Amino acid sequence: MIDELLGRAELKERIADLREERDAFEARLEAEQERRAEAASARQDADERVNRLEDRVVELEDRVERAERSEAGAQAGPRVQTLAPGECDAVRARLSSVESAPETLLTAWVTEPGSRVRAAFGDDAPRLAGAAPCLALTDDHGVVRAALDPPFPPDPFVEWADRFRLDDEWFDPPARHAVALVRADLFALGTYEDGERVDVTARSADVEENHSKGGFSQARYERRRDEQIADHHDHARERLADVDAPLVLTGDRASLDALADVPAVARTAVDASGDPEAALAAARRDALSTTLYGF
Repeated sequence: MIDELLGRAELKERIADLREERDAFEARLEAEQERRAEAASARQDADERVNRLEDRVVELEDRVERAERSEAGAQAGPRVQTLAPGECDAVRARLSSVESAPETLLTAWVTEPGSRVRAAFGDDAPRLAGAAPCLALTDDHGVVRAALDPPFPPDPFVEWADRFRLDDEWFDPPARHAVALVRADLFALGTYEDGERVDVTARSADVEENHSKGGFSQARYERRRDEQIADHHDHARERLADVDAPLVLTGDRASLDALADVPAVARTAVDASGDPEAALAAARRDALSTTLYGF
């Protein structure tokens, strides 16, 4: 009765209504924050899965692109085989054993086959174009016909001689060299002498977990993660600046792009995961492998 007389009853009802409205908005806000957090987590999981799958198909994509027909009516692409360093030595020895009359064996590094190389390869010229850039090998009768994609390619040249030219420096790393593996979550660096690893260092990146928590906004979460990856790449750049040996740089595509300014004798996108030392060994093996194309 007193509340009604003083007008407090109406105020209390208004307060109760406002509280109900506030509670409803809080519930909606909490549901929206939860939905955004779940969406951010799902997007992060999807992005990382896409990256993993993309890295796994790097080599296959490259082979498919190289094998695509470059001219209408071209035949199917060349036979493709990846040669580990030991296997490549055997193939090179076999090709080096071929000897003929002067200016009958063609060796050429081609990015786009010119008229001389196309004439030498005849009907196989379109398939050679699909394999380029590569080291093209053939003779004046087409008895031997192959192409190689070594880890340390030379500058373009065309040469007719009595033997195929297969310089060691195109296939073998320097006696002393370094191999770095850079991923968004890992940096590993090894030094090698005469094929043996003599030193290795590894560092895991301090990168945000996959899932955001609570009301942590998607934009803020992704910005923080990008900053952490950028810091990781900066650390890798500083560490690589101190390398005093020819560097073979490997990693995922994003990391290789981020470190495009780092001097390296070779760059290779690899799908190397797991234990840092095992991943580094796998990355080195992939980077030093040679692709063989048979026609």
